[in-house]
Amino acid sequence: MTTPNKTPPGADPKQLERTGTVREIGSQAVWSLSSCKPGFGVDQLRDDNLETYWQSDGSQPHLVNIQFRRKTTVKTLCIYADYKSDESYTPSKISVRVGNNFHNLQEIRKYKTKCE
Repeated sequence: MTTPNKTPPGADPKQLERTGTVREIGSQAVWSLSSCKPGFGVDQLRDDNLETYWQSDGSQPHLVNIQFRRKTTVKTLCIYADYKSDESYTPSKISVRVGNNFHNLQEIRKYKTKCE
């Protein structure tokens, strides 16, 4: 999502999109996953249904790659993680990396997600 102003933490991204505060640009990208179980892939990750999700199937690290066809400025990234619903599949850390290709990615943000 892109936004001209700082988005408040905890804001509902769908509401912000409806009011024109942000614009969803994920559909302009090519999405890929390091692994997934059948029926738990990119489509479920992106379908706006909180009951469906991506489930990895393989060794760590588990990666979601979002590649835009041309240079794109992303100002806001919204990720929904629900530790209380299923702690075994909720990531404990999320790393956001950017670059011109997969081989020159640099970490710009790191988040801890689990409630301790």
